[in-house]
Amino acid sequence: MSAPKTDVEKQEKQHRGPLRGMAGVVGFALFLLVILVIWISFNGNEPEGAETQIDGRTGIEEPAAIE
Repeated sequence: MSAPKTDVEKQEKQHRGPLRGMAGVVGFALFLLVILVIWISFNGNEPEGAETQIDGRTGIEEPAAIE
C-alpha cells in the first residue's frame, strides 16, 4: 500500500529543518570524536614512571636504559 496523498515538494519543505538539525548533530559528534582522538594521541605517548623499570622476571626495580 502507498501513502494516500504524497506531495514530495511539500514534504521536502516541511522536513528541511529537522534534516539540517540531524546533520548538524552528526557533524558535531564527528567533531567531538576527532578532538577525542587527538587528545588521546597526545596524552597517551609517554608512560608514567618511565624513569624506573621493573624487571618482569625478578621484580627488581632498575633504572631505565638511556637511548
